[in-house]
Amino acid sequence: MAILERNNKILLDLARQPGNNKCADCGAPEPDWASYTLGVFVCLSCAGIHRHLPSVSKVKSIRLDLWDDPLVQFMQERGNSAAKAIFEKCVPVFFYRPQHKDCTVLREQWIRAKYERREFTGENNYLQQVYASGRFEVTLWKKGKVNKQFLRRIFLLSQKDLTLRYFIKEDSKVPKAVIGMNDLNAVFQPEKVGHAHGLQISYLHDKRIRNLFVYHDDGQVIVSLFNALRATRLSYLKKKHPTFRENDLIPQLTRHCLKEGYMEKTGPTLREPFKKRWFTLCSMNRKLLYFKNPLDATELGTVFIGMESYGYSVSERSCSRSTKGGQWHCGITLETPGRQFVFMCEQEQEQREWLEAFRKVISQTMTPEDYASLGVKTRMKH
Repeated sequence: MAILERNNKILLDLARQPGNNKCADCGAPEPDWASYTLGVFVCLSCAGIHRHLPSVSKVKSIRLDLWDDPLVQFMQERGNSAAKAIFEKCVPVFFYRPQHKDCTVLREQWIRAKYERREFTGENNYLQQVYASGRFEVTLWKKGKVNKQFLRRIFLLSQKDLTLRYFIKEDSKVPKAVIGMNDLNAVFQPEKVGHAHGLQISYLHDKRIRNLFVYHDDGQVIVSLFNALRATRLSYLKKKHPTFRENDLIPQLTRHCLKEGYMEKTGPTLREPFKKRWFTLCSMNRKLLYFKNPLDATELGTVFIGMESYGYSVSERSCSRSTKGGQWHCGITLETPGRQFVFMCEQEQEQREWLEAFRKVISQTMTPEDYASLGVKTRMKH
């Protein structure tokens, strides 16, 4: 027993070393599980995914399970950094590397690509052609804009002309929509879409955001499409910014939402009834969008949020109010050069999170594109 306890102590010490002190697959801090066939330290969540790959990975807790000397020695010889040099040797620059807060399908397919399919070791580069060949065709379940039902639609992504098309029928010659890469964004939204593989594709159409909500039953297919979209958008950005370094363009491939959720809002005069709306705030384009429902195809309005030096600020608002309607009492006041916006949150925690998100955007230095947006009028219906 003393030897086994000693081995657990050795493993715990190994897990604290640089490289090993974060999950090998998602970067979560303080991993306390390990794959003794791959030689990597992983978090509990990723360990659960490894359990579904018994042919390539077998996991144990470094705190609770018993470790024999040969397994401990292998962990000492390998470790996360050495394993990364093997299994992540040839990861394409556009390929999304999921973090611990990302959804399960992203993390699962990243783990399967690394260890099961060995896509990035240099021995199976042909597997990457699925999303890097320049053409990607797939049938997805897409939520209807009007009838709200999910129907099968054909999607065709072309890196040659930098477009994503989708068709109503298999034999359709004319696409329902032709989407350019300039404003396209794709993010996984399983909770919102109502499917573990749910993907939200957004783009600018007639100066308004258009949302497509899609999914595929096969996780590998939907993640491959996601990375193919990133590869195509990178091609677009490289043409748009030929002098930019590739690494400077990578953060622009996927724009994550800084904060989203329900708030109540009132109209421009602050005398209109408060109405419950779904809000989305993105720090990269500094825009607050709002919708009647989370799965709406287009937004009701948008607010550009600039810097404090241009007249933008946010503050907590007194809970008392004389306006009609609404049930929530945790207030927020957003000041812009054009008008004052008043929002109400249901809970103080939500209020704090929205305040923090607004302040983060206001404190960010603006880009040349942001300065161009200063001339765009705010659109807000009630």
